[in-house]
Amino acid sequence: MSAEERAAARGMMQKGELGRTPEQQRADFDDLFANRPLGEDVTLVERTLGGVPALDVRVAGADQAGVILYLHGGAYVIGSARTGANLAAPLSRRSGVPAVSLEYRLAPEHPFPAGVHDALAAYRELVESGQKVVIAGDSAGGGLALATLLAARSEGLPQPAGVVLFSPWTDATMTGPSMDARGDFDPLFTRAHIAESAELYLGGADPKNELASPVLADLKGLPPLLVQVGSAEVLLDDSLRLVARAAEQEVDVSLDVVAGAPHVYQYFAGMLPEADEALDHAATFIRNRLEGFGGGVA
Repeated sequence: MSAEERAAARGMMQKGELGRTPEQQRADFDDLFANRPLGEDVTLVERTLGGVPALDVRVAGADQAGVILYLHGGAYVIGSARTGANLAAPLSRRSGVPAVSLEYRLAPEHPFPAGVHDALAAYRELVESGQKVVIAGDSAGGGLALATLLAARSEGLPQPAGVVLFSPWTDATMTGPSMDARGDFDPLFTRAHIAESAELYLGGADPKNELASPVLADLKGLPPLLVQVGSAEVLLDDSLRLVARAAEQEVDVSLDVVAGAPHVYQYFAGMLPEADEALDHAATFIRNRLEGFGGGVA
């Protein structure tokens, strides 16, 4: 796709107003994403996982062994299992692997580390029931996926088969150079937007805590990672630094960067060929990781 077409995609997005309440942000986000069609082959079924509400994302024909645990984005303040299903469903359809989208608790009502506790509880139930798991997440859900790996390691739980991260937010300290350098290029966020969300999420906690900023953590022993990000993101360096750090610490890691693509560009599947290619790559990664997975390393 041409640079002009990618620019047109960015033009479909706009930066939100600062200072809106979480309730206002949630209502706006739900208006855009909570009722997007998932396809006639998709059925959503309410369940709990580790005591946490979730949605089974049942795609007809998705009967491969294993499960995708999907963690939705939304800056830890907005979003839901239903909005997460918008990406969990195509991943399940393309990989043939069933998915479940988690309704983890949100800030500021439930600040850090409540979401981590919920994701860990859900993951624990899956692995203790004998499931082979791939964790996937976008934006804050990507950071939460990494935090779940670190928390699982601390608890002595096995690691999943792999992890898929779409534009992950991995650094609550906001020290990546792109936080400022990409502010004009990013159609959704500036440093001020990220700072506002970080304050709500952390609730006074130390942003350097590895579960809040997993890019700062010891990553040794983590499973293979697939990271996808667009260059038109203030969070670009959250991905680039994560990948470099993982490679330095002997973690298998793959990186896809699409020039000029916005935050979580996978949402443009069907409009941007790069979005469809990204989901296809992620689905292949999921399928291959599960097929070759014999069990995690505690």
